[in-house]
Amino acid sequence: MQDLLAQSALGKPGAQSTGYDASLLFAVPRAPAREMLGLPPGGALPFAGEDVWTAYELSWLESRGKPRVAIGELRVPANSLFLIESKSLKLYFNGFNAERMEGTDALRTRVLADLSTATGAVVRFDLTPAHTMVNAAPPHAGTWPVDSLDGIAVAIDDFGPPRPELLATLDAQAVEETLSTDVFKSNCPVTGQPDFASVWIHYRGPRVDRSSLLRYLVSYREHAALHEQCVERIFVDLLAHCRPEALAVSARFTRRGGLDINPQRA
Repeated sequence: MQDLLAQSALGKPGAQSTGYDASLLFAVPRAPAREMLGLPPGGALPFAGEDVWTAYELSWLESRGKPRVAIGELRVPANSLFLIESKSLKLYFNGFNAERMEGTDALRTRVLADLSTATGAVVRFDLTPAHTMVNAAPPHAGTWPVDSLDGIAVAIDDFGPPRPELLATLDAQAVEETLSTDVFKSNCPVTGQPDFASVWIHYRGPRVDRSSLLRYLVSYREHAALHEQCVERIFVDLLAHCRPEALAVSARFTRRGGLDINPQRA
């Protein structure tokens, strides 16, 4: 995985984009990281979901040269063969800044074709006028109240690698609840730069020990992995160690360069 990502634009100086170029998109196969989780290629996944990207800085030119701006939402299915490395997507979208398009539908059609080809799956791409969406709503797990883990008084000294053995349940009686934290941090596997996120976990099953869950999530603090890989590891670890009847994990990572990515697995 490290050798593959070293071939991407991630961690390298990037010049200002001079024009549209679909070849900038850098596809990363999902299979190697999933094999490390015990998920064989071609086998059934223990989850369904999608990677939700929000492009806050999306701009292009009308046919007569007038600039247009919008907020784009890209949804990549979790069962796609490839994910897209984030800097390459940023450079790709930047390429539209000087691109003349016949209209919004033309832009949408081109992005859909390029991203579907790059990921090996049919993606969704929607555009919203920028003035209608100041801040994207956070991932939402139904209508259940959300209990934050961040107020728990607990000593923590495990900051990486992730320690699933910390996870524990209190009793076998099934409960249903949504837990969250705003202190999640991991690191970019190429640059080592921090990636901060809020994480939501909705489950039904034996009551999870909240202190143990917080310790586990903090054990990602020095872990190097892509956003999607972190969320899938959390999902698989909770499934194995807490044995919930139903489970959903979502994360909203702090955006970089006008792009954020919000993996959701359920």
